[in-house]
Amino acid sequence: MFRRVLQRSVPTLGRTISTYQYLNIETPSPKVYHVQLNRPEKRNALNLDMWGEIGRVFDELSDTSDCRAIILSGNGKMFTAGIDLSAFLQVVPQQADSAHKSLSLLGTVKKLQDNFTSVEKCRKPVIAAVHGACIGGGVDLICGADIRLMSSECYLQVKEVDIGIVADVGTIQRLPKLVGNQSLVNEYCLTARKIPSDEAARVGIVSRVLVDKESLMEEAGALAAQIASKSPVAVQGTKSNLVFSRDHTVQQGLDRVCLWNSAMLLGGDPIAAMSGAGEFEDP
Repeated sequence: MFRRVLQRSVPTLGRTISTYQYLNIETPSPKVYHVQLNRPEKRNALNLDMWGEIGRVFDELSDTSDCRAIILSGNGKMFTAGIDLSAFLQVVPQQADSAHKSLSLLGTVKKLQDNFTSVEKCRKPVIAAVHGACIGGGVDLICGADIRLMSSECYLQVKEVDIGIVADVGTIQRLPKLVGNQSLVNEYCLTARKIPSDEAARVGIVSRVLVDKESLMEEAGALAAQIASKSPVAVQGTKSNLVFSRDHTVQQGLDRVCLWNSAMLLGGDPIAAMSGAGEFEDP
């Protein structure tokens, strides 16, 4: 169902990584990678191959030593129009037996979930730079990012109820934790109404709104470069503990970060940071 990544490779400032059919991968500055959804003629609609590539690229960059921050954006007029309807038809199992169909579909949906969860599980911070529109599965995708920025003309839309399905790859689970208002999240998911950029910023879905795509990408690049200049041990540890603490009690979070720092404080990065040296080796 999911095609393999192309075996060609693309040179970057640091190393050579895989080439993907529906994603552009660039390194706009040292230690910063830019992942761009690249089906502009289809408004970056998510077909099954692109879905699989998203999972693979974030798994790969998670283990790429010279990658310290990642920008996620969309090529063309919008971030993404959501699921490609052809992909929706492809996931419907062909078995005659209803139980066999259900079991097959269960495995497919789990793979789709895992591909988007790879953004959250990626050890490197991910900045989603969203322009034009971010619809359906696009909202699921950016909810897994660490930081979200948005251009002023852009809107978000949890559109699944309009096509007769339940959002099943992350929005229902993550959006309430971003917004902190269950009633409002329920409204978004049950009505599929558009969420304009000013509202998205006001309720906490995005950090801030930029005037246009150019300003959006400049801000995302500057933010990524700032993160990339920090200790990768400190940054990746901070991301790991932020995600863990979101889903656990305060005491569980304190216990985990205590164990984390009892090991990481013994390394060289704290000394380099406090001395003002500002040079950190790639792990």
